[in-house]
Amino acid sequence: MTDMSGRWRRLTVHGWLVVVIVAIAVLIALCGVIGAVMLDRTSRISDELTTRISPAAIEAARMQKALIDQETGVRGYLLTRDRQFLRPYAEGVTAEERSRARVAALLAGHPGLVRELNAITARSAAWRRDFAAPTTADRKEANPVPSATVEGGKQAFDAIRTLLERQNARLEQARAQSRAELVRAEQTRNWSFLAMLVVFPLAVAFLTVVLRRAVGRPLDELRTASRRIADGDFDHAIPARGAADIREVAKDVELMRVRIVRALADAQSQQVLLREQAADLDAQAVELRRSNGELEQFAYVASHDLQEPLRKVATFCQLLDKRYGKVLDDRAKQYIDFAVDGATRMQVLINDLLRFSRVGRVYDDREPVKLEESLDKVIDDLSTHIEESGTRIERSTELPAVVGDPTMVRLLWQNLISNAIKFRDPDRAPLIRIGCEPDGEDGWEFSVADNGIGVEPEFADKIFVIFQRLHSRETYSGTGIGLAMCKKIVEAHGGRIWLDTDYTGGARIRFTLPGQRAQLAAAGTDQERSSA
Repeated sequence: MTDMSGRWRRLTVHGWLVVVIVAIAVLIALCGVIGAVMLDRTSRISDELTTRISPAAIEAARMQKALIDQETGVRGYLLTRDRQFLRPYAEGVTAEERSRARVAALLAGHPGLVRELNAITARSAAWRRDFAAPTTADRKEANPVPSATVEGGKQAFDAIRTLLERQNARLEQARAQSRAELVRAEQTRNWSFLAMLVVFPLAVAFLTVVLRRAVGRPLDELRTASRRIADGDFDHAIPARGAADIREVAKDVELMRVRIVRALADAQSQQVLLREQAADLDAQAVELRRSNGELEQFAYVASHDLQEPLRKVATFCQLLDKRYGKVLDDRAKQYIDFAVDGATRMQVLINDLLRFSRVGRVYDDREPVKLEESLDKVIDDLSTHIEESGTRIERSTELPAVVGDPTMVRLLWQNLISNAIKFRDPDRAPLIRIGCEPDGEDGWEFSVADNGIGVEPEFADKIFVIFQRLHSRETYSGTGIGLAMCKKIVEAHGGRIWLDTDYTGGARIRFTLPGQRAQLAAAGTDQERSSA
């Protein structure tokens, strides 16, 4: 008994669950087998009664009627010589053969009844052969039929009638036996189901109580004690009862409680250190904002101070050309043009660098921007360039609204459309298609496609790097900073930009922008960080 108790104590929660599940499964299987046997027996007896014996009795009655129709038809013909009486006889023969075949098929499992059916068939065939066929033939020839022959035919058919009545009695007896057996089977089935309905809930209730005592109650005690500790009562001990693994968990939780008590003291000391570190981080954030402000001021001053000498160089070179152009040779004029062009390109490069540095720092507002209106303004600004180049711009759908910086969004459209016009195919009029489709639950994917000279797939990443050019300045003007600025603008808004390398017949730039909800959430997070 002690050994058995020790085995039960060594069971884990998994072990108790397995024991309960196996017990319920065995009980269900036993009830299922008993129910299946009872249902099968009831169904088999019911099928035997409704699909074989009862239909066989009905067909036997039809067969008896067919034989009586034959005897009635022969007798009427012998008395009247009216050929209409031969019609019931012929129909009766056909109906007898049909009913005989159906009865034989239905009574295939009852050899005694089949033997009686075969005897009736043999007697009826002999009656037709020895009496019905000869007498009707003689009567057709107007020959008289002896009374002895008529009497013999009557006696032969009476014997058939006796066999039919005995067969009907046997079929009725078989049907009564099947009904009685069906009633007994249904009673047994009902009592079996009633017993299962009583035993199964009792067994489940018993197993539930056992599982509750072995697993549920110890888990409740462990949960209650854990909550007390979670509420701050670290001196409350954890009880170790129940299944083996629950006891092990209780011991581990108790050990954890002891360690928590020890760690609390260390945590309090570390909390002071964390406050000091947070103060240092706040000071560094303030210093970083001040440094960014100074950097922006330095960028503005540097760009202004750099552009002033360049303007002077370009101005004085132009004055040299204007005043001494007549005495200068062509090479000297070419040198002056080089100097003016270099100064001008340097000014453009400085301005582009300044705008590039301001992306994400100076231009970082977060407000609703209607992309349709923003694109219309850019197209209006570039109207002269668009008309001179004969560019046609198509939109597949109305553009949505996003949350972002209006200046940066306009700069994005301006760079993408300017590039599409600049790198056009000289043999055809420029065509720019602007598309938009949903990207995820709250995002949009945009595309700007043209029919220009296109970009080779191997340069898909290079075109977004600052100052990276694929063509010489003599062929296409510019500083190589436009797509790099587009990339910085898109990424500053939480999206991405790339070249669609599968597109042929030009170039197609795709980029994504988050929807209004995502942008507002990101803006709120940034504001919280800034205020912190």
